[in-house]
Amino acid sequence: MDLGLNKTQRMLQNGARDFLAAECPPSYVRDMERDARGFAPEMWEAMARMGWLGLTFPPEYGGEGLSCVELAILLEEMGAALLPGPYFSSAVMAGAAIERAGSDAQKREYLSGIAKGRLTATLALTEPGGRWDAAGVQTAARETTNGGYAIDGVKLYVPNANVSDLLIVAARTGVGDTDVSLFILQSGARGVTETALDTIASDRQSEIALEGALVPKTALLGEVNGGWETLRHVLTLGAVGKSAEALGIARRVLDMTVEYLKTRTQFGRAIGSFQAMQHHAADMATDVEGCRQLTYLAASALAQGLPAEREAAMAKAWTSDAVGRVCALAHQCHGAIGFTMEHDLQLYTRRAKAAELMFGDAEFHLDAAATALGL
Repeated sequence: MDLGLNKTQRMLQNGARDFLAAECPPSYVRDMERDARGFAPEMWEAMARMGWLGLTFPPEYGGEGLSCVELAILLEEMGAALLPGPYFSSAVMAGAAIERAGSDAQKREYLSGIAKGRLTATLALTEPGGRWDAAGVQTAARETTNGGYAIDGVKLYVPNANVSDLLIVAARTGVGDTDVSLFILQSGARGVTETALDTIASDRQSEIALEGALVPKTALLGEVNGGWETLRHVLTLGAVGKSAEALGIARRVLDMTVEYLKTRTQFGRAIGSFQAMQHHAADMATDVEGCRQLTYLAASALAQGLPAEREAAMAKAWTSDAVGRVCALAHQCHGAIGFTMEHDLQLYTRRAKAAELMFGDAEFHLDAAATALGL
């Protein structure tokens, strides 16, 4: 596979890198950790003007019509900058679900709204069991006498629900293993309660309690009992996207560490001249390159419309462990300073842990890869 970027992709990469370096320094990340929303509206508006919020949406729905490869490029740069806010939950997860299963009317209303920055959305999938499979969906939707649905259940770890206008809720609508449907709810609807959760990273997560939340039939996204096929696609895309974000984190941590090894002196010489430190840096570089190869292999398969569940599982399994190894070695190289809250390294370590767990950890995806191999 050719991992070289074409002219459009290189422009996207350079533009994103320059913009994020200027507008998303570590001071901004720290400020947003203390901000109630977790992101600045001015940043969101700027991203909308650049076309990032609808990067992969079809042009007829306000998007740029680019592929998963371009999305991976952008997410890698966002990971390197630790961009806070609802980009992943809205433009990637929720957007992919609507694009995959929505009617033309739903796409025109919601995709265009997301692309223009007028709407934010998130996917409410995981529950107290913390599972990423269909059996983990226990929230139930029952038909009402007027043809709508009433939804009851609890969703946990819902990203950026505190600032989302729309919730795409996965609910069980039948007795079969994968009898799951998707519904579009207004976040402030009656019967919907959002409670903020404490997290280790800057991105917000919430508990969503659904108590007889009523939605009309038009809120159904796709077919009844057809939601899991949509979710399989969203989870595959999400695994690749989080792998790209983890790649950006690992790349930046490597760069920080190499710079530190060159400038930190001990015994009258740069500590990067010591063989142990050199080996740590080499191991980190090897892990970063492994992340790059597997992530863009999976993104390329998705971009070509090929089955990519195996490639996505391989990428997420590798990056989930690799980014942890990179951060651990970075802390060893930095010593005590790397563990202080004043140093930027801890920002990356916390975000890396969150990325590791999102969409399933390495063990989960190793099992998925084995299943895709027919084992």
